[in-house]
Amino acid sequence: MTTTSSVALSASTAVPSGFAVYDNSFYNILGSTPKLDVILENNDFPFAHEASVYVPTTDQLFVSSNIFTDPVTNESTIKISKVNVTAHPVTAEIVNSTVSMPNGGVNHNGGILWTGQGTLNTTGGLWQMSAQSPNKAEFIVGGFYGRQFNSLNDVVVASDGSFWFTDPIYAWKQGVRPKPKLPEQVYRYDPATKAVRVVADGFGRPNGISISPDEKTVYISDTAETIGDGSTDLLKAATIYAFDLSTINGQPFLTNRRVFAFPSDGIPDGLKVDQHGNVYAGCGDGVNVWSSGGVLLGKILVKDGTSNFSFGKNGQMYILNENKIYRAQLNSTLKSTLWKN
Repeated sequence: MTTTSSVALSASTAVPSGFAVYDNSFYNILGSTPKLDVILENNDFPFAHEASVYVPTTDQLFVSSNIFTDPVTNESTIKISKVNVTAHPVTAEIVNSTVSMPNGGVNHNGGILWTGQGTLNTTGGLWQMSAQSPNKAEFIVGGFYGRQFNSLNDVVVASDGSFWFTDPIYAWKQGVRPKPKLPEQVYRYDPATKAVRVVADGFGRPNGISISPDEKTVYISDTAETIGDGSTDLLKAATIYAFDLSTINGQPFLTNRRVFAFPSDGIPDGLKVDQHGNVYAGCGDGVNVWSSGGVLLGKILVKDGTSNFSFGKNGQMYILNENKIYRAQLNSTLKSTLWKN
């Protein structure tokens, strides 16, 4: 449960619109003056869909679009945008990147580690992209010992330097990848040895992934409710699972799989944790927040929901909403656990 040093709202104080409180400890997350505003809107294409990687050294936010038809090439594409969140007004520019159909991303080595879904003719995989113009990207890995990945979705970096990522079949369902050659699994890649391992399976659609601050727990969302072809099945998983990160025979394993949380609205897509271990997920009604014990604390309400988001400086959060980016002001002491990478 959250404990912070700054003054927060109390249960007797009216909560501003845009926030919903389900447990009193959520007031500590909100801080004394919570606020939610749209800071950027672009209705030309769904530019703000995934990743939401905030780079603190440059005060820039990198986001990937939803898949759309490029009006010039008439082909399905995904674009990366670089957002200057300190500009007045906030501005964005498209990054001409070589990442193949980028999706999720995470801070790494001062830049961004991207997952790329791939196309019918190019493999998906992991890319390291510089945060500095011209934002050069280097390909890292694209398959499991000769078998191409399906369509990588999201990634996180552990303190030992390893990359943990999810690989659902969404791009195949959308018609932009060949028939899958691997089950829908979660992987660990060691950049030092270039060894890649399957660390979890049994998912309908493995999606978001995050690691607790003490690195004892790994959270992975299964978004099988959203099939990927435009249809949904409410009887399929829309669930966050927690795993113990155990060391067995000198190697990391995910053990003790258990249900961590099930949101009331939509699927839990992108996952993040704060320094206190609280778990945040992009859901159908906005950002849902649970304690490390799985108690729903509250929600940051966004119409039509969000796929992903990221922490900025001083308790700010950037929330993606397809054609809009919201900025939430929360407790100024809240911090991202991702910037150390």
